[in-house]
Amino acid sequence: MKKYVWIAAISFILGLLAAGYVFVYVPGKNTPDIAYNTDRSPSLASPLYAASRSSAAELRPDLDFVTVAEKVGPAVIKIEAEKVEKVRGFGFGDEWPFEDFWDRFFGRPRDKEQEFRSTAQGTGFFLSEDGYILTNNHIVESSVKVKISTIQGEDFAAKIVGTDSKTDLALLKIEGKNLPYVELGDSGSLKVGEWVLAIGNPFGLEHTVTAGIVSAKGRQLGVGGNVPEYQDFIQTDAAINRGNSGGPLVNMKGEVVGITSNILAPAGGNIGLGFAIPSTLAKKVIAQLKEKGRVIRGKIGVTITPLTEDDKEAFKLKDKRGALVNSVERGGPADKAGIKPYDVIIAVDGEKVKDPNDLKFKIADIQPGKKVDVTIIRDGKDLRLTVTVEELEPQEAKPAAAGSEKDLGFSVRELTPGLAQRYGYRTQEGLVITQIKRYSEADRKGLIVGDIILEVNRKKVTRVEDIEKMLKKVESGEVILLLVRREADGESIDRIVTLRVP
Repeated sequence: MKKYVWIAAISFILGLLAAGYVFVYVPGKNTPDIAYNTDRSPSLASPLYAASRSSAAELRPDLDFVTVAEKVGPAVIKIEAEKVEKVRGFGFGDEWPFEDFWDRFFGRPRDKEQEFRSTAQGTGFFLSEDGYILTNNHIVESSVKVKISTIQGEDFAAKIVGTDSKTDLALLKIEGKNLPYVELGDSGSLKVGEWVLAIGNPFGLEHTVTAGIVSAKGRQLGVGGNVPEYQDFIQTDAAINRGNSGGPLVNMKGEVVGITSNILAPAGGNIGLGFAIPSTLAKKVIAQLKEKGRVIRGKIGVTITPLTEDDKEAFKLKDKRGALVNSVERGGPADKAGIKPYDVIIAVDGEKVKDPNDLKFKIADIQPGKKVDVTIIRDGKDLRLTVTVEELEPQEAKPAAAGSEKDLGFSVRELTPGLAQRYGYRTQEGLVITQIKRYSEADRKGLIVGDIILEVNRKKVTRVEDIEKMLKKVESGEVILLLVRREADGESIDRIVTLRVP
């Protein structure tokens, strides 16, 4: 009996020793992987854990937000633009029935213009160490004074070098040296899903940094509001709010790939739909604003629409790439070249046209006067026509700067054949009056909107620069002669108008 007891005891002791060996000397067989896992490399199949003792940059060196923000931040500025709006005192309209009574009784004009000042705030950033600044046009448009503030707390008065409402971009300049600046990168190489940072002053909160990804490229937002005519937006979900406009959208190399411009939100706040002007487009605009103060674009004189699936069948097309011509401006470049309605434009100088927006950009980039080959499809056949590009109508301009002593009280723009056709003028060139300031010298002498100035001091004028140069030579108090044409009821009447320079 004792023999069996000893055998059982020895077996029990040996079992304990064997078990202890397994648990103590072979831990990898029984220890849970999660508890002792030291592999921190990212895996799409594994869960994410909070990093201990390791920064985000160490885990993902390509996502070093801190370094990018520190690099770009000093070049980002706050912009305050003071604007003056003129409104009439009572707003009854020009045909008020008691006009004469009001003037006799009170001895002053009834609806004298009153000035109201407002301030627009936004963001911008330095492009060069000598003080060139890029921002949005809608921030500084019609402003009388622009002030910028740097992250170092310095304030400067900024001069507007040039603006372009068609892309919503503006170039400013301050006097300075060795200023921190950023480089414009290649927005064309951006990929959807790529990380970007937006830096700006939302709601006045200076130098706010937000992160997101590129949500889409080549977005078009339609028309209306602050949406520019030429659209090729980068869409991002980085938080963008009012005040961010004009700020940089930056890639992980610290390069500016976009200029934040618009948000799409019912309540006006951020819901992850922000839009930026691509840097490749901005580079073209900046070069012209710096050199000429404005952007010169080409046109061929057609209205176009996208192609639908039904159009593809009706016009015997292989695909929907191209732009359908709806109408052709009479006497314009396309008309002279033989382009007609129902034609489908598919290429310009051998470059394929994807859609109407693509065609618009291609033509705009061509300098006026240059001849280009335009490939069209007509009745199922390809035709190649040569078109001489003309200049797109310039923006409205005043003959004298705002507040100038030589302001005669009217605004003009160049009359082109396209503009003449649009408004039914038979006259093809000159300067058409677009605005008359009430109670000004021009108003007192009977000039009205729509009158065409043909000559100033007996010299022909066809460009705004012509009248600007002449006014610089005229002293205050002197009289100038205008040859003015008025077209009405199918007739043209020319008359000489004398204006005394204030």
